[in-house]
Amino acid sequence: MHFSLPSMRHPRNPLIRILSLLIGIAVIGVMLVFGLVVAGVLLVGGFVLLALRRPTRSSDARVGSTAANRAHEPDVLEGEFVVVQRGRSATQ
Repeated sequence: MHFSLPSMRHPRNPLIRILSLLIGIAVIGVMLVFGLVVAGVLLVGGFVLLALRRPTRSSDARVGSTAANRAHEPDVLEGEFVVVQRGRSATQ
């Protein structure tokens, strides 16, 4: 089974050439505007979702965290560290 399209020849009439060029530009413009509208809707929807899902602090959460805030020092970095000396490898 062989499927072939008819040969695409450029129209010889200059009026038809200009008209087909204008139609092509209009189609590209419509697709561009449609894409920008879709991108804008997605952007606004994302901001709305972020605004709605923003975590809110209730009064119960503040009561439990006051002791932790008092004990927390901003200059202290908590974690487990291993001191590696320059002459030794880390696997020893």
